[in-house]
Amino acid sequence: MIRIGEKQELTVVRQKDFGVFLAESEGAEESVLLPIKQVPEGTGIGSRILVFLYKDSKDRLIATTNEPKILLGETKTLQVTDVTKIGAFVDMGLEKEVLLPFHEQNHPVRKGEEVLVALYVDKSGRLAATMKVYPYLSAESPYKKEDRVECTVYEINDRIGVFAAVDDKYFGMIPKSEVYREFRLGERIVARVMRVREDGKLDLSTREKAYLQMNQDADMVLKVIDEFAGVLPFNDKARPETIQRTFGLSKNAFKRAVGLLLKEGAIEITENSIRRTFEKKGESKA
Repeated sequence: MIRIGEKQELTVVRQKDFGVFLAESEGAEESVLLPIKQVPEGTGIGSRILVFLYKDSKDRLIATTNEPKILLGETKTLQVTDVTKIGAFVDMGLEKEVLLPFHEQNHPVRKGEEVLVALYVDKSGRLAATMKVYPYLSAESPYKKEDRVECTVYEINDRIGVFAAVDDKYFGMIPKSEVYREFRLGERIVARVMRVREDGKLDLSTREKAYLQMNQDADMVLKVIDEFAGVLPFNDKARPETIQRTFGLSKNAFKRAVGLLLKEGAIEITENSIRRTFEKKGESKA
């Protein structure tokens, strides 16, 4: 069976001036054209050729020996080449670009943008792209706890967390408890694998372990205090929402950072504020 969106090795069953016709085997009823400019030198009846199958601009099934950037069911980052009234088009490495319908976008895309998509066959039998990639991702990643991974954010759920495709093909999620800043759809991030779940999906964090992150958080807290002219208008008993809004930290992370600064003598805590005292150890007075 000839399958659209896939690479198949097919047999040359007929030759014409404008190309060759390929089928699964001699005598097969279904065949597809490989245009003459795509036909390898020395090809003859019975030759086997590896091709990719798609529909051309006239909606005819056609074969190509060019290498597509994505196959059916795969997820890849592709460039948006145009935005029209019927949707956007993305470059899949062939003469014809593939449609990314409006209803398959997770945010309005723009020309030149790099977007994470999966390739599927729509109701009309044509190849199309979707940014709703969750069903196409794999849980069989090679990663383990504490590995660093590159991801693309593809969904943000305020109740659950931030969903990110690791290497653009594996399930990954930053749980809500680890979301300390705003993320945007399509954003490329580097994360740490906190846990490999029993189902193979990865729990991620963009922060280091607490004892490693604490120094960075402490430096950031000092910087914010300086922006308040050295006096923060609340102390470590502030509401978690206030701390999150001001520092992008959880209350526990904030208290760890403040505890370190207290130990180093860089701040003092009053009934209603946190005050800068003098330079943190290792800081320059200049």
